[in-house]
Amino acid sequence: MVEFDFTPAFAAWPELLSGAWVTIEVTLCALLISCCLGTLIGLGRLNPQRKLVWWLCNSYVVFVRGTPLLVQLFILYFGLPYFNIVIPAFVCGIIGLGCYSAAYVSELVRGAILSIDRGQTEAARSMGMSGAQAMRLIILPQALVRMVPPLANEFIALTKNSALVSLVTIHDLMHEGQKVISVSYRSLEVYIVIAFIYLLMTSSTMLLLRVVEKKLRAGGMVQ
Repeated sequence: MVEFDFTPAFAAWPELLSGAWVTIEVTLCALLISCCLGTLIGLGRLNPQRKLVWWLCNSYVVFVRGTPLLVQLFILYFGLPYFNIVIPAFVCGIIGLGCYSAAYVSELVRGAILSIDRGQTEAARSMGMSGAQAMRLIILPQALVRMVPPLANEFIALTKNSALVSLVTIHDLMHEGQKVISVSYRSLEVYIVIAFIYLLMTSSTMLLLRVVEKKLRAGGMVQ
């Protein structure tokens, strides 16, 4: 019969909450990079006439999606110092997570733009807009609204993937949990508490984004 003892985990509650806050900070900053970079890459993949940009964007997506996030983080944190480029662990984790997620967001952007009726582009051009203006003022705003539901899934995945940044010495939730385990040896109980905190964060995010999606649906912006 397994006897549970959550006392060490509850005693370290302030440290675990501090780690959870670091996890939220890393995730939010990575999401900002992901959305900006993913939008640029998604746009670059829509224009095969610009062969160099199209090839670079496609190569980026193939590389990032085809290699583990942990390997990419290690390349950034342990590889760049070979070129005398030293990035603080916190920044390294944000860049690694953001660049990884950008490859997936670029697919969302590309799919959302392609889902917009071509007639709207033609109508915008007939009003005298350039191709860039039609994309920026007419197509992209509608595409971004349609991205809200799948972007919610990507945000939740990003939150869970952030646990890997503990391996590049960022003091996030997982890192703080490992410290508690190293002195208490109550690994199962600590991991259960960590899982509960992650569940709380992802569930809160899911509920918040569902509220946003419902408001957009009520306004007829999402079908």
